[in-house]
Amino acid sequence: MDRAVVQITLFGLLLALATTLPNKDDWDIYSFHINSTVTSRYATTVITSRVANRMDDSKEIEFQVRIPKNAFISKFRMFIDGQVYDGVVKGKEKAQQQYTEAVSRGESAGLVSSVGRTLEEFKTSVTVAAHQKVTFELTYEELLKRRLGKYELQIHARPMQPVKDFKVDVYINEKAGINFIEVKGGLSTKALANAITKTHMDKQAWVYFYPTEDQQKTCDSCGEQGMNGDLVIVYDVNRNPSLGDIKKSDRYFVHHFAPSNLASIPKNVVFVIDQSGSMHGRKMEQTRIALIHILSDLAEDDHFGLITFDSSIFHWKRELVQANMENLESAKKFAREIAERGATDINKAVLEGARMLNAHPREGSASMLILLTDGDPTSGVTNLEVIQSNVRGAIADKFPLYCLGFGFDVNFEFLEKMSLQNNGVARRIYEDSDADLQLKGFYEEVATPLLTDVTMIYNGGANLTQTSFSQYYNGSEIVVAGQITDNDIETFTPQVVAISSNRRVTFSDTNATVESNGTVSDSHIQRVWAYLTVKQLLEKELVLSGSEKENAKKEAFELSLKYSFVTPLTSMVVTKPQGENTDVLHKPKEGEATQQRTHTAMGRQPMLHQNTPRITSRITSRGSIDLTPAYFGIPGHPGIPARSVPGHSGGGARLSRPVSNTPRRVPGVMQGYPSTHLDSVEDADGLVFHDLPDFENSAVPVSHRFLLKTENLSLPLCFDVTGDVRLKLLHHPNRELSVNGELDSVANGGFRRIVIHFKNDLHVKIDPKRITVREGQTRTSYIGQDPITAGSLTVIRRDKEIDVAAGDTRIIIVIHEQNGEEFFWPVLRQRPLDDNISGILALKPAVYEEVQQSPTTRLKIKDQEIDVTRDSAVDYSIVSLLTHDCWLMSAESALERQLDDFIVTQL
Repeated sequence: MDRAVVQITLFGLLLALATTLPNKDDWDIYSFHINSTVTSRYATTVITSRVANRMDDSKEIEFQVRIPKNAFISKFRMFIDGQVYDGVVKGKEKAQQQYTEAVSRGESAGLVSSVGRTLEEFKTSVTVAAHQKVTFELTYEELLKRRLGKYELQIHARPMQPVKDFKVDVYINEKAGINFIEVKGGLSTKALANAITKTHMDKQAWVYFYPTEDQQKTCDSCGEQGMNGDLVIVYDVNRNPSLGDIKKSDRYFVHHFAPSNLASIPKNVVFVIDQSGSMHGRKMEQTRIALIHILSDLAEDDHFGLITFDSSIFHWKRELVQANMENLESAKKFAREIAERGATDINKAVLEGARMLNAHPREGSASMLILLTDGDPTSGVTNLEVIQSNVRGAIADKFPLYCLGFGFDVNFEFLEKMSLQNNGVARRIYEDSDADLQLKGFYEEVATPLLTDVTMIYNGGANLTQTSFSQYYNGSEIVVAGQITDNDIETFTPQVVAISSNRRVTFSDTNATVESNGTVSDSHIQRVWAYLTVKQLLEKELVLSGSEKENAKKEAFELSLKYSFVTPLTSMVVTKPQGENTDVLHKPKEGEATQQRTHTAMGRQPMLHQNTPRITSRITSRGSIDLTPAYFGIPGHPGIPARSVPGHSGGGARLSRPVSNTPRRVPGVMQGYPSTHLDSVEDADGLVFHDLPDFENSAVPVSHRFLLKTENLSLPLCFDVTGDVRLKLLHHPNRELSVNGELDSVANGGFRRIVIHFKNDLHVKIDPKRITVREGQTRTSYIGQDPITAGSLTVIRRDKEIDVAAGDTRIIIVIHEQNGEEFFWPVLRQRPLDDNISGILALKPAVYEEVQQSPTTRLKIKDQEIDVTRDSAVDYSIVSLLTHDCWLMSAESALERQLDDFIVTQL
């Protein structure tokens, strides 16, 4: 069979699901198996989905997987009509070239997106002939990370229908011995618990999950469409009290080091807490709760400091003090009274925290600096590279810096780089009901230092992964892998040197037999080494510069190709039967904007579940092509309800490009159309605006969609506005502040300009080329990134956003680019305290009641009942793309007023 190359840029993984059509008569997932093998904490998981086309004509069947951000896909293949279609990992540039060529032939693109705290989503599809079958097989690999004394293997299942042959098989083999094993997660509750069999025998364990079709409808998140949830296998291994657990083959080794029989080291810790205005509301409340809990957990021999910051710094005490009862109660009182206000001076705050630690040297203790912030620097030093350089100079490798980024407004890459430069890590705190638990959970991971200045030494070892660690914490684990010099196992000697309290300790066991494995496991240990090496090289590439940066990137790229890992530097090219569409999916970095594209499959109806993101097409009776947007976007963000947008609180509006629910009829015949690309922007509290890109030869006006979120977990509302209009974005009469925006009418566009009026004589016009400030009779244009200050109004332009602060109101204007042209998305990040505002960005969350579900859905808003249809909206206002399901209705019904109230005649 001839093959046409279809590329799919993949990313990491650990969970999977296969979706197809909602009509049982059309298709059948007759088998869904997940097999996971864990050997020495390295998990290899294979998901196999078998689907049959029950129709009398060809249908498109889709395969969709959710994957953890830390895993690497290493194999993907399809079995169709006796043929095997294998994926090949290539450099991203080569894969992109193939994709571009395919698009020029009228073929199309795929989808990749972040869908939760730890997951990404990949999907592809293939056409299956009438009454034929297809088998999808995906393999991914991940080194399980020990946190709080346990490893977790997470397996997600959402086949979108009860499956007759559904099986999950997990096998764990740990030569050190398995200390305990538990099964948790949503799929282990109710009747499904009876479908789980667990066997534990010293060094091995088996978990089998074989639910019947009836059982697959009975979990907390299950129903007629089958299961939708997780199995989480939790376990730990027995510990060698000295050197740890070492596995060797003829050429490679891996060393797991996690001693626990050590006295804890007193710590010196300074908490640096952002109290700027954007922390208003639940974020600050949760921060107070977590901080008070963390203070309660400090040991009496710990010393601590606490500072808060906005554009200024506020000390609880100017020096570190002992964590005795009197000081802790005083600090808790200070924490309860933290009030959000002002701008964000990260540079000054972190440098002050470093000064406090440097001024408090204490022998036999471990120091650490913990920063919590929810935004970018807007006061003092705002150049990110200068801040990173200042912090690195102040810390000088003496203690780690841990950065916690609250929500999605924060520049996570900035925090991650600053942490890695200072021997720490960055962690995103998701703005959700459990944010305080996330904060406390992170602190618990670093709460008990057992060793400092840890150096791993391997005589007879080469090409080692990281061997120096500033601190080792109770419940964690240090993992080092490397090659054995000249394949000489006899001369290989491991040793660990560290500081415990105030004394130097050496871990070695000359009498112990380091376990040596034969050639059967050599490949396994080699892949662990490659996985760790690539992960650490990608981190180095973020921190380094110049030739060192390029060398790290080159080495990571070459190893990714050699071991067929799909990483941020590589893509997987998948062959399909001739004539198939081309999918391109890039593994996004943490916090990176997600790429989303759709395709139009001319001349055939795709076999899709109703909640699958797609734009489908069909030929109408009048010979035109009817392009009907179906559910287009990402399934729910675990831990982030569809109504909620990370990084925001309160009411408001989100703006994004349109997805019109009304079919567009484009005159013409069957032919390839350009793949569409949806953009969106969101504001602090609840309204998203969408635009459906114009297709070639279409004179239909661009339609804009708004998404109004709700007070609870129910779906948000959405409505469409058609035409090229000027909108009142924000009006704050008490502050004499008005913000208006003019939408463009270009496909994939947004706002062409935004104008801000402040007081009587200050006007700021923002367009893609310049920022123009008119103050009285003086007009000044700015094209650089220097901060602009005019009275109490501040405007800062960065690479991807413009930050506007006027008193206690803050607006972020996100900058996007399409075909070389920039456009804007305004976002209300900080609402004024008096809240006497109006405009699109000021809309409050909606309140409604669902009063009817069949034959149509009907909502009750106040005293009016409204027929609605289910649709979706894509949000581009934050770095990580989110998509929301919504109830589509008229603008007047959603706004409870006339749309004309939001339209202005001039900017």
